[in-house]
Amino acid sequence: MRVTLYTRTGCCLCDDAKKVLQAARARAKFELEEIDIDRDPALRALYNDEVPVIAINGRKAFKYRVDLKEFLKRL
Repeated sequence: MRVTLYTRTGCCLCDDAKKVLQAARARAKFELEEIDIDRDPALRALYNDEVPVIAINGRKAFKYRVDLKEFLKRL
């Protein structure tokens, strides 16, 4: 499974999502890629008001907040 976290610097919700994903890595195997949307104008336009966004295998699964139990279930 490939998990992508779309994030930006200074985002407290993004920091919370990172903590949940780190906790999930102790329970499940998945690749984690973190992408700063502010480095790509297309991604910024797409996700500007939604970060953090978490995609699982390329499909948006969560935005704003992520629950550990729900994340593991969706994996």
